[in-house]
Amino acid sequence: MGRRLTLASILGAAGPATRVDGAVREGRPALLRGAPRAHRGRAGAAAVPQSGAVVTQRRCTVARMADEIFGHPRLAAIHDALDPDRTDLDAYLDLAGRIGATRVLDIGCGTGVFALLLAERGIDVVGLDPARASVDVAGAKPGAERVRWVCGDVTALPPLQVDLVTMTANVAQAIVAADDWRRTLAAARAALRPGGYLVFESRDPAARAWESWNRAASRRVTEVRGVGPVESWVDLVEAGPHLVTFRWTYVFAADGDRLTSDSTLRFRDRREIEADLAASGFTVQEVRDAPDRPGRELVFVARRP
Repeated sequence: MGRRLTLASILGAAGPATRVDGAVREGRPALLRGAPRAHRGRAGAAAVPQSGAVVTQRRCTVARMADEIFGHPRLAAIHDALDPDRTDLDAYLDLAGRIGATRVLDIGCGTGVFALLLAERGIDVVGLDPARASVDVAGAKPGAERVRWVCGDVTALPPLQVDLVTMTANVAQAIVAADDWRRTLAAARAALRPGGYLVFESRDPAARAWESWNRAASRRVTEVRGVGPVESWVDLVEAGPHLVTFRWTYVFAADGDRLTSDSTLRFRDRREIEADLAASGFTVQEVRDAPDRPGRELVFVARRP
């Protein structure tokens, strides 16, 4: 643990592909933390709550309402079916193994895919998310009793001393308010043991990804087992200097129900993020292109001294 890890050593070797429900599609996940990526139509199972699910916080303590895409029970239940390819998590799993992490805090755990993959490897995991419906889905999955689920923002965390804090997919960008972002970084540092790592990714604003977020490019019909066909697409609502708002629409063929979810992402450039990390007491180890999205997304590896 005393040696300085670089992203080349941490992320250089890809592990086995991580799949949900046995399917892999091209590209990155469709729905993770508000990422407006298209889904490939496929068969998937909607989540069904099971008895005996263990959730640490039965009441959800949140600073703001979660987006409908994560907070609406009907949408949370089909999230994994619409987003089956989780190969983006392979680098994070490999990192946890390379640094010998035995305790991990996953901020923005969503439906628990990454937290459960860590728990399968014998790692003590705390999964935190502000969306009650998503935490309920996570807590109903096989093996959920091995994870401590906390529904809330970082103010709901118990005292921790973990080896690794993660914010996978676009969790960091979904924290749009400056005060909330600083509070999250401070909580991540407080949860880490000295020498522990914070790792997250963020889209490079220079790539202007939002310019391709439209119905024509994103419309898909996914056959969800137990639910039927679900049509989905994304529309760009507003693109400002730092904030981008978009709307996902879902139409359930079985009953014609139409649900929408508006999300906003904050696009921070590399210098801003590095400055925020330094101000929060982190040492930035390295910044590099995401292995699966070179030129479009950056991975930040920071360490608590």
